[in-house]
Amino acid sequence: MKYVLFPPGTPVRGSPLNDWDVQHVRFLNDIRPAYDLTYDDVFMVPSRSAVGSRQAVDLSSPDGTGTTIPLVVANMTAIAGRRMAETVARRGGLVVIPQDIPIDVVTDVVTWVKSRHLVLDTPIELAPHQTVADALALLPKRAHNAGVVVDEERRPVGVVTDQDLTGVDRFTQLEVVMSKDLLLLDADIDPREAFNTLDAHNRRYAPAVDKDGKLAGILTRKGALRATLYTPAVDARGRLRIAAAVGINGDVAGKAKQLLDAGVDTLVIDTAHGHQESMISAIRTVRALDPQVPIVAGNIVSAEGVKDLIDAGADIIKVGVGPGAMCTTRMMTGVGRPQFSAVLECAAEARKYGKHVWADGGVRHPRDVAMALAAGASNVMIGSWFAGTYESPGDLQHDASGRAYKESFGMASARAVRNRTSEESAYDRARKALFEEGISTSRMFLDPARPGVEDLIDSIIAGVRSSCTYAGASTLEEFADKAIVGIQSAAGYAEGKPLHASWN
Repeated sequence: MKYVLFPPGTPVRGSPLNDWDVQHVRFLNDIRPAYDLTYDDVFMVPSRSAVGSRQAVDLSSPDGTGTTIPLVVANMTAIAGRRMAETVARRGGLVVIPQDIPIDVVTDVVTWVKSRHLVLDTPIELAPHQTVADALALLPKRAHNAGVVVDEERRPVGVVTDQDLTGVDRFTQLEVVMSKDLLLLDADIDPREAFNTLDAHNRRYAPAVDKDGKLAGILTRKGALRATLYTPAVDARGRLRIAAAVGINGDVAGKAKQLLDAGVDTLVIDTAHGHQESMISAIRTVRALDPQVPIVAGNIVSAEGVKDLIDAGADIIKVGVGPGAMCTTRMMTGVGRPQFSAVLECAAEARKYGKHVWADGGVRHPRDVAMALAAGASNVMIGSWFAGTYESPGDLQHDASGRAYKESFGMASARAVRNRTSEESAYDRARKALFEEGISTSRMFLDPARPGVEDLIDSIIAGVRSSCTYAGASTLEEFADKAIVGIQSAAGYAEGKPLHASWN
């Protein structure tokens, strides 16, 4: 955002701009807010633009994490797993594996994700003798909703979808119901050529095979198209990127070293209250390991917190206390801060030291992601919004009306505390359970129009790209510099919402 110079000594204490003389923001008509702002409280004014196309906007983050779109999936057990990590990294984002996952499991996940194809999706492999029940249990794990039936040498012999299995006895073997009319793609096929091939044969998807005819992956028409529009987030060896979190208690150095040895590309030191001595000590401990990856630390909501964590050795600061959909911190404690103002202040402070911030929580619409980036965030962290997708770890369930949903829960909730303290004594577990915060279970319904995380990414990135063109920005850094923000009433926010039915 543009700099606005205020006369020295101008009293702005109590506003989200704090009391700096040079502000890293331009508000419409230079009206400075007297109170902190949420994403709903602000809007962006279009500026003269020379950016002629949304695709001309480079959404790569400058923070060293290697993301090519500014999206990070939050380290929540109900959201961040291997399927999510693979899919999001293939489209340019990053997933943070939660801190309560055993290190051997994290190592397996990292190895698995880094072995995934950059274009092809991982297929659901089934054997001819497996049953319809087996297939029905596995198909909801992937948005492409297709299983590939392979022989003993992993050569495709058929495909099945839920449509093939409808009304069929659950004990029927797949070789009886599978479609044997196969279209096979070369594993190294150009994505545009793959799209044209699928389109010409009127196929939604097709298995891809290597030079020996063995199954290498699956590619949908939409997946082939996305491969031409997104750039995967890859490490120096061309493998998909993945991050992992570590807490501030216990053997921080040991756990961090294990994660680094496992091959994580970004290390997140995470706790609800990041501006505390234990966090500062943890950052120093991890920095002493000389990791060759970015260190992210948080959460905080003030310039003072940013400075202290950067001084301790953090590269990126995670901003947000209480805005998450599963978080009850503000209602339980009164602690937190409206997210737009928190990101605005913290990003400006981090920029003084050549560092960056992630905006963590509070986004419900693509516009909120754009506003977080306009406030100066280098990446936006999303949690519950992505919980209701095929790729989140939970099992797909249905309510009484047949609506599909996944269960989600907060990472300070009783459910998460039980998972995190399973190896502690019964007394210690019971004592900690008395002080949980956050929702232990919530139904996150899948959007029938956008049931996969890639569908949501498409929507978010389309909105962010358009926001950049409205601001006349071709990069994220330009966007934060050029965006002009105004303050609106609740009626102003409501006016911007579309009508899904006539008002007559």
